[in-house]
Amino acid sequence: MNSSNRRNFLKNVSMGSLAAISIPHIVSAAVSADKSKKVTLKKEGVILFQGDSITDVGRKRDAMDANNGAALGGGYPHLAAAHLLLKRPGDNLKFYNKGISGNKVFQLADRWEADCLQLKPDVLSILVGVNDFWHTLNGNYNGTSKVYRDDYDKLLNRTKQALPDVQLIIGEPYAVKGVKAVDDKWYPTFNEYRTAARELADKYKAVFIPYQAIYDKAIQAAPAAYWTPDGVHPSVAGAQLMAEAWLQCVK
Repeated sequence: MNSSNRRNFLKNVSMGSLAAISIPHIVSAAVSADKSKKVTLKKEGVILFQGDSITDVGRKRDAMDANNGAALGGGYPHLAAAHLLLKRPGDNLKFYNKGISGNKVFQLADRWEADCLQLKPDVLSILVGVNDFWHTLNGNYNGTSKVYRDDYDKLLNRTKQALPDVQLIIGEPYAVKGVKAVDDKWYPTFNEYRTAARELADKYKAVFIPYQAIYDKAIQAAPAAYWTPDGVHPSVAGAQLMAEAWLQCVK
């Protein structure tokens, strides 16, 4: 191997190694920078994931049992649950996923009694908001960021009234600009939804996961389309990225 090829080889190995080791650090840095506290998983705890297609990911909706692989879908809830069930076999944790593709906040509210309150979760993780904006672009929904904020506020208040001890995790709505669906038409309006989610997390003392910052940092290690093929829905790698962030918010 000549010196030029050797230098290129070492450069490629170095870059590959950096990409391989940097993602957990990227996530940790983003979560730590947000100064979020953590929720505590207790023995026999019920953990519920709620949201839209980013949470749904093809879950089998007629599978009702906790920790059912098909019911957990193919995204970050499944990955996070699998990790914790492996690491904490003695805690008898129970994981549910009730995300539904296309949902906006008012649609979560419509099914909240059956799909949340009756399950009596100890930890409730919600990621919702991208459809509340995205669907306004095609004329199928006339909501605004204020509607999103008000609907979400009512939903969280209702939840705390019914389940005063529930620990909340609120995921930040995110979008990766320049990948298929996400273009200049999203901004600056979409940022209002992100701000609303963060402020509501503060109001209800929820752990906040800064998914936008996490994706923004991740694209320094691999192209944006590697993490999300359309700018919104995560790839397999993107789902693992989100699961890693979620896991750093629990103890």
